[in-house]
Amino acid sequence: MVALPPERRDTAPLPPTPLRRADARPPAGPPRRQPAAGVVLGAILDHGPVARSTVARLTGLSPAAVSGHSAQFLARGLVRESPETAGPRGLGRPHIPLEIDTSRHLVAGAHIAVAHSTLALMDLRGRLAAVERRPHTGTDPQQVLAGLAARLPRLVAAHAQGRTVLGLGVATGQWVDPDAGVIVDHPRLGWRDVAAREVLAAATGLPVHVDSHSRALARAEQLLGAVATRKSAVLLFVGAVVDAAFATSGGVHRGPRSGAGSVAHLPVGPGAPEAEPCTCGTPGCLQSEVSEPALVRRAVQRGLDVPDFRALLDLALAGEPRAVDLFRRRALLVGRAVALLLDMFDPEVVVVVEPGAGRLPECLGVLRSEVAARSWVCDDPERAVVPSSFTGSVLPVAGAAVALGALYADPLGPWPALPAVC
Repeated sequence: MVALPPERRDTAPLPPTPLRRADARPPAGPPRRQPAAGVVLGAILDHGPVARSTVARLTGLSPAAVSGHSAQFLARGLVRESPETAGPRGLGRPHIPLEIDTSRHLVAGAHIAVAHSTLALMDLRGRLAAVERRPHTGTDPQQVLAGLAARLPRLVAAHAQGRTVLGLGVATGQWVDPDAGVIVDHPRLGWRDVAAREVLAAATGLPVHVDSHSRALARAEQLLGAVATRKSAVLLFVGAVVDAAFATSGGVHRGPRSGAGSVAHLPVGPGAPEAEPCTCGTPGCLQSEVSEPALVRRAVQRGLDVPDFRALLDLALAGEPRAVDLFRRRALLVGRAVALLLDMFDPEVVVVVEPGAGRLPECLGVLRSEVAARSWVCDDPERAVVPSSFTGSVLPVAGAAVALGALYADPLGPWPALPAVC
């Protein structure tokens, strides 16, 4: 049985008044900046096996700084020297390339969705080593977090293959404060001010990092995704909940209250009475129109016998006309939101995390056509609107990317499973 802290008042049921992100006070302090060590480790991830001199040239850091950080990474088991040498043979001292060491460490990830939770293990190159998904038996936060903590040791025992887990990342939708480690507000789960980091750190003994799944996936695109998604990107997540993230210059924007990315109430739907009702009282909001529950309701209204969203997606992938039509309509509405995001942020790309766009080519075409018709700044929707680099595994990647992103941001920080550095 997992030992958890006593029931907290802050995990009580939601009061009737919705929480507004403007109600939270922004934290004081300077802006966050990635340490040089993280820049060096990221270059080794991107280019390894790679010589230290090449890392210095790529990062703009001095050779001495790169060598110093590399020695610390070697001591911590984060990188290893490749048996291959770089440079022409017989000309001076050979360069011994460095690469990420995937044989010694893993990170764990947990994604908390409305109906289920997903656990995952990931190596330091971002490759999934294990994934386990289970439905919720209830939505009490203590029960859900206790279940995750109890499942994790079994997953590690079955799949870690002797590798040490460095930390646990936790991702979910809606409003999450990474600095406090708190799920501030998740109306679909009925959670408010849930201290996920405190609870899971006490139950697992691991360093725990918590963030929204949109920001986690945006960071995963920066670390591991396609080249086009790394420089400047808006990521739109469309699932049981709908939210977004904006990533640029190697970082992901949070906002002063960690509330950035709230797009659920963008107006995209038709006028009443055709529009889906929304909890905010205004019909036609993005989340009420395109969320998974909304799609399942429409499917049932059209005579499709589908118990859940996965069954509906399976029908669409099999070519069932009514199911495909529902996903095409969803793509049209998502395209309207994407056009707004392109015009507001003018990113290099918008990454759409939505299974229709990722797995049904006709849906991606509909989405891009709507962007072409509505955006004022996008002149090439095929270049600017792309599916997730992690289609088919976005939820396990989201959870694990929270921990992996924390490691790459500060690889010389206080990771208890790693040797201390001077």
